[in-house]
Amino acid sequence: MEEFDHIVIGGGAAGCVAAGRLASDGNARVLLLEAGYSNRHPLLDMPPGIFKMINGTRFMRYHRTVPQPHLDGRVHDIPQGHVLGGGSSVNAQVYMRGRPSDYDTWNEILYGSNDPVDWSWNAVLPHFRRMEGNNRLLDERHGADGPLLVSDPGHIDGLSRLFVQAVQGLGLPYTHDFNGQRQNGVGFYQFMNRNGRRSSAAYAYVTPQENNSNLTVRLQSEVSRIDIENGRAVGVTYRDKSGEHHVRCAGEIILSAGSLITPKLLMLSGIGPADYLRKNGLECIADLPGVGQNLVDHPEVPITARVNGRLGYYGQGDGWRMLRNGLQFKLFGSGPVTSAGVEAGAFVNSSDPDGEPTIQAFCVPIVYVDRDTRDLVEDGHGLTVTTVVVKPRSRGEVRLASADPADMPLVSPNLLRDPADMDAMIAGQRYFLRAFDQSPLADKIDRVMLPAPDQRDDEALRAYCRRFVKTNYHPAGTARMGRDGDPMAVLDPRMRVRGIEGLRVCDLSAMPDINAGNTQAPAMMLGDRCADFVMNIL
Repeated sequence: MEEFDHIVIGGGAAGCVAAGRLASDGNARVLLLEAGYSNRHPLLDMPPGIFKMINGTRFMRYHRTVPQPHLDGRVHDIPQGHVLGGGSSVNAQVYMRGRPSDYDTWNEILYGSNDPVDWSWNAVLPHFRRMEGNNRLLDERHGADGPLLVSDPGHIDGLSRLFVQAVQGLGLPYTHDFNGQRQNGVGFYQFMNRNGRRSSAAYAYVTPQENNSNLTVRLQSEVSRIDIENGRAVGVTYRDKSGEHHVRCAGEIILSAGSLITPKLLMLSGIGPADYLRKNGLECIADLPGVGQNLVDHPEVPITARVNGRLGYYGQGDGWRMLRNGLQFKLFGSGPVTSAGVEAGAFVNSSDPDGEPTIQAFCVPIVYVDRDTRDLVEDGHGLTVTTVVVKPRSRGEVRLASADPADMPLVSPNLLRDPADMDAMIAGQRYFLRAFDQSPLADKIDRVMLPAPDQRDDEALRAYCRRFVKTNYHPAGTARMGRDGDPMAVLDPRMRVRGIEGLRVCDLSAMPDINAGNTQAPAMMLGDRCADFVMNIL
């Protein structure tokens, strides 16, 4: 039977970082098991490839939620990357860390453990700087030499510029750096790409190790369970096209399969709520009631308008326009192909301008809604501004469909279930609806389609939000870290699974609370920090 020093389950954003660093800096024999496919594909590499990927390809795995009673029984999708690099290989590439208070709060949550670890902003900032290769910023908050390439948008659509000016007209200040001293403001995002090519966790941390015999990567390898003997994780059972395999681990196993699959694998391995596991015919090895609980995601609701004239990105990926844009990119390295399509955005607290933002907005110069609501809106040249609650209170759960590893988990995200989240969302909708009536954007707006003019009172907006809310693709928290004595804490502050030796969780599942903003960079920080824990650097 094969044996490795460490086994990393899941080649997503965090798993790629952890595996790459353990194989290089740790000089360890590492096996990286990824259930999905290779990240080498032209559409994945190009910044706007997300809009092709999101419509359903082998690189995406769609989780269907259970019916959501508070959303009138609605069932919706939560897409997750099914590819080496995970979400970093298929997402919109926005580079966002959150704000210092996110991590200072983590530190407060974790304070009081027997083995204290500093998770404050000052403790995690060196990891972000070490990873970052920014082509514009270099200061105490930003690095320029890291493997993750961060750049300004290669192309900015005119509608994005008008949005930024209109929101400034509402009184929100312009910001040149959403990862700077202040998060609130309106401006242009930075992205994890360079010269029209995506910079994923796979390219940044796995590709450089291709000739390193320490790192073994196996794709289309679906893990069935973690093998545990006498309270220690000693190996992994997985399946590929040739059948079932068992591999042993002399050191540590790092579970990094994402917030929806990680709790599933923990439960299939006998780690989770004891009574629930027994009801599903599974032996309980470690009774951890927090496994699968505390699911949190950023809820997103669109505001969508038709525009006057041929503005935005509608049709730019089809026919002769696709050929023209491709030729411009090949000859000059410029044009729409260098844009991820989400160039501009904002952070705002509409009720307290001096307070920390409650809403993040994304400006998308197309008609953009979720798959199950597309037939409710007219396609064509348009503009969508999505409003996102950045610190949601709603919590959901992940459960097993059965003890069969082939079954997808049962997911209930409970988006907008907490009344405070709904109130924040409605305030965000009202704020950015004003931007569509604000010069200079107003001159280009034909009509706002969603929410319709007769859906603007509070009750109508609540109904609208229930119908159109969707994931912002950031599920987190389902195997969270916590202090000693916290009955719902699955992990200790060093990301170790409580009650099991040799097993850590290293993905967004580990978050004690979700950060305010996009989650890829924080996921990679978790991978970098986990590698330091395993190597006893921290």
